Amino acid sequence: MTDRTPDRMTDSPRHGAAPLPRLRTLPPWSLLAAGALIGGVAGGAYGVLTPPVYTATSYVVAVPAEGSDPQSALGFAQAYGRVATQLAVLGDAQVWAGVPVSTLRENVQTATSPDAPMVAVSATSARPDVAADMANAVSRALTRHANDTGRSTRVELQQFARATRPTEASSASAAVTGLVGAAAGGLLGGLALLVRPRRTPRTAPAASVPGPAVAVDAHGQL
Repeated sequence: MTDRTPDRMTDSPRHGAAPLPRLRTLPPWSLLAAGALIGGVAGGAYGVLTPPVYTATSYVVAVPAEGSDPQSALGFAQAYGRVATQLAVLGDAQVWAGVPVSTLRENVQTATSPDAPMVAVSATSARPDVAADMANAVSRALTRHANDTGRSTRVELQQFARATRPTEASSASAAVTGLVGAAAGGLLGGLALLVRPRRTPRTAPAASVPGPAVAVDAHGQL
């Protein structure tokens, strides 16, 4: 009578089956860092390469004539603020500013106040002296046109403050544009992190293990 013992089980994989290599992926925050870095560099380069812009502002005030309603001066100041950038005024202003009408139209803006009969004339240019000349020229031309109709409007336009040559640029510096670019780049990196497809981790297939041999009942054999 012979007893047969089962074969030994083995936990080692079959010969010739190599384990799959693990793929190294970048951490999720790398998209944020890359976006902020690229945006900061691009924003800083834009601030360095873009020439500075200077802004000069002059002020004119509407004064009511004797016996006229003070509220009428406030209403005419609003109207003069809209007329200041029209061709009739800019055509005269170009003579004193020394620049074409198209330059004045693109670089001159006006602002009015709902509480004070005052008009602010602002001009921008790459040269601070040209910016001051344009603002003063438009204010002078506007005052002249307004006073030509002073008898009928009973409102006189007077110069309140002349524009002076600006000493500092009104455009953003390279540091500011760099910070803005870094913030925008980080935001885009975060959006890319949210919408990117998620990968399922790859696992190596389980090694096949041979089953144990069936023991033969020696008592059932003759």
